Amino acid sequence: MLIFDADDTLWENNVIFERVIDEFTGWLAGPGLDRAGVRAVLDGIEAANAVTQGYGSKVFLRSLGECVARVRGRAATEDELGRIAGWEAAFTGARPELIAGVPETLAELARRHELLLLTKGDTEEQERKVAASGLAGHFRAVHVVPEKNVATYEEVTRAHGLVPEETWMIGNSPKSDILPARSAGLNAVFIPHAHTWVLEHGELDPADAKVLRLEKFAELLTHF
Repeated sequence: MLIFDADDTLWENNVIFERVIDEFTGWLAGPGLDRAGVRAVLDGIEAANAVTQGYGSKVFLRSLGECVARVRGRAATEDELGRIAGWEAAFTGARPELIAGVPETLAELARRHELLLLTKGDTEEQERKVAASGLAGHFRAVHVVPEKNVATYEEVTRAHGLVPEETWMIGNSPKSDILPARSAGLNAVFIPHAHTWVLEHGELDPADAKVLRLEKFAELLTHF
């Protein structure tokens, strides 16, 4: 069984957030706080909100509003909130931008193996992206979860009657895809992405032989 992450593994995701953040920090930076300082404030707010509110563009936009209030030392004005609301359009495109090699590689892998999709975030938002991607037909099941931790992988393993030692989790995030999957006894394939969210970073054990490291998605066909 092969289990796939979605955002930044099958399609581009965080680069959209980074584009908005670049505009946001340029707008909010001033004499007392430069772009890097604004980004540091935002990162802290996002880390806290991820724990209590989860993930997705709605939480992100709320975090921008909180960042304005924190930096300005007052509540965001209606005009400022309106400007933030204008960035919502960046996340509602008709179809996600698929990463190079994904459609043809998934199609071939689906002929060889059973595939699952495991993604975290806002259920409605993630289901919309899965449907719009045109990839859903390759997967036995699609799971949208609020968090990817060891318990998540253990539950998916039980639900599908998987043998952990024969199951592989494939993704770009050390924090959500690789480390908890390994702790649950699964193998893992790490395909790094240049724009992986800073809060998804983590240290992988270079001596862990159960983690396969690839540079491109299409390289999966060589191993599976």
